[in-house]
Amino acid sequence: MQISEMAADGEVDFAIATEALANFPDLIMMPCYHWNRSIVVPKDHPLAQVSELTLEELAKHPIVTYVFGFTGRSKLDEAFVKQGLEPKVVFTAVDSDVIKTYVRLGLGVGIIATMAVEPEYDHDLVAIDASHLFEPSTTRIGFRKGTYLRSYMYDFIRLFAPHLTPEMVERVQACANRHEIDEIFKDIDLPEH
Repeated sequence: MQISEMAADGEVDFAIATEALANFPDLIMMPCYHWNRSIVVPKDHPLAQVSELTLEELAKHPIVTYVFGFTGRSKLDEAFVKQGLEPKVVFTAVDSDVIKTYVRLGLGVGIIATMAVEPEYDHDLVAIDASHLFEPSTTRIGFRKGTYLRSYMYDFIRLFAPHLTPEMVERVQACANRHEIDEIFKDIDLPEH
């Protein structure tokens, strides 16, 4: 939310976020990539032995995950509500490393972005793919409408999301509303992270 506000106010050039960008009509938002979640548990945790994890099984355990409105948390909550389940969220954090630390301390089962699992550092944890439990989230880059984009800004966008060529960005800037922007990207396969 804070990053989106800063971009909308012109304090920063870009906002890169998964949630909160939709709340700012003054931002032009472009999808960069999709991502999903993994469940992280200590190696001796009962879920580490489950062959096919379900939301019902997950809901039986205390959960440590992201703060609501941050990093795709709404998709997580939607999945539980859809199944008529209430997750036992005991701690929230904005950082996956903090969540993994809480898991290591035995405070709960972690639900984090799969890309935040680092095998070289997280060798004491088991990461369980949860993409079958949750809808993927989309990370977007946004900038204030009317912003004059300099060449280094186009370069940054292209490095971050190679499908966002200068021509594509200019096409998006010419759109009158978000529906038109969504139409541009409807047939583009975004990368998965």
